[in-house]
Amino acid sequence: MLIKNSPAWALPENDVTPEAIYLNRRSFMVSALAASAGVALPGLLAAASVPGKELPSMSRPEMSTSEKLTPYEDVVRYNNFYEFGTGKDDPARYAGEMSVSPWTVKVDGACGRPGTYNLEDLLQPSQYEERIYRLRCVEAWSMVIPWVGVPLAGLLKRFEPASSARYVYFETLHDPEQMRGQRSLFSTIDWPYREGLRVDEAMNELAFLAVGLYGRELPNQNGAPLRLVVPWKYGFKSIKSIVRIRFQEERPKTTWELIAPQEYGFYANVNPEVDHPRWSQKRERRLPSGLLSPNWRETVKFNGYGEQVSHLYKGMDLEKFY
Repeated sequence: MLIKNSPAWALPENDVTPEAIYLNRRSFMVSALAASAGVALPGLLAAASVPGKELPSMSRPEMSTSEKLTPYEDVVRYNNFYEFGTGKDDPARYAGEMSVSPWTVKVDGACGRPGTYNLEDLLQPSQYEERIYRLRCVEAWSMVIPWVGVPLAGLLKRFEPASSARYVYFETLHDPEQMRGQRSLFSTIDWPYREGLRVDEAMNELAFLAVGLYGRELPNQNGAPLRLVVPWKYGFKSIKSIVRIRFQEERPKTTWELIAPQEYGFYANVNPEVDHPRWSQKRERRLPSGLLSPNWRETVKFNGYGEQVSHLYKGMDLEKFY
């Protein structure tokens, strides 16, 4: 079942959706999902393809902000996913070489229910939600994306994390045969891609595991079939194509922290008061954007989600713990 979640932090979809077909959510989602290929969204795609079973209609939330959704074509064609290349269009060009079905996720570390789970078994007990989040890249561009998925906290609790677990580690698929960027002789990344959160960050209400966007299954270039979304942090924290989740006591070393710790810290909270060593973080370029219409705007601390997450960093020096 796909449900609409409309808490105080949510962004609206009314008056701004660039795809007219998206206004008719029932017919769009059923037809798009039923026709899509590749990995099925467990439950969601099945609901669209099984005769006599339809996705429920969703009411629109009443909210006053006017954030516009980034057009679907920009969301799926402008990506950082170095497993497929360093160019923004490389993921869309080459990610089709990766197979996402079947897909398994290994869960291990300090938890009561370790194991290797099929994606369908991992997500089956949950209800899918749609959440419209801002995405802010550390490179100073941003989007607004309607994700489909499940709250991270609910899934993690199913694995019964031990009291000693202070961090959650995530790992991306490592398969050079399918991911040409991983076999590149010019890559500076020690694969696989690694990320991590403190447990309290992972359990925050905003932390989300996405399996789709714009009512469609997640495209490979956007991290299919399972990616993390932590909207108050820079985009590189939202690890894609997850194959491992580990609970651990020690803080994990993350990929960009290992490559350039002076530029990319573990926390990576959106913060206009702390510039990147090579560029300012005070402004961002909201996509779509061009040379003649750059669409710059002021960056907001915690990407505008301070009310929900600032308590996580109370007493911390955010210039030191960047």
